[in-house]
Amino acid sequence: MDDMVIFTRTIDLLDWLLPKAEHFPRLYRSTVTQRLMDAALDFQEALFDAAHQSGTTRQKFLRAADADLDKMRLYLRLAHRWKWLSDGQYEHVSRMIAEVFNEAAQGRTEEPPRFCICPTVGTVRTGHACAISMTSAASRKP
Repeated sequence: MDDMVIFTRTIDLLDWLLPKAEHFPRLYRSTVTQRLMDAALDFQEALFDAAHQSGTTRQKFLRAADADLDKMRLYLRLAHRWKWLSDGQYEHVSRMIAEVFNEAAQGRTEEPPRFCICPTVGTVRTGHACAISMTSAASRKP
């Protein structure tokens, strides 16, 4: 994991995401929106913690970061499904998350998950950054 690259991409993600989340419906700001922002910030903190560790402790923080990234994917899927994000915005943030995931995966000694079931499409996709393929597949539905 090249620390400078992943930190830069994570800052880019936060810089794009946090202002967008401020425009989500007021009713959900203390629930879904707050959880999305918490997961995004927790992800960055887990990366900082991992950068200062080695061995199994580093792997523990990288697994925590991976879990936070999964939470972000969930909340972003909901935001897209509820039309808080346009198709283009969802695709853009999905690509940003995929780039961050790929950088984080380089820091793991264990194999990242190879398959992910996409709840929207209902099929098994290879790779863990399935949000991109979900957007493409969802736009092709009749």
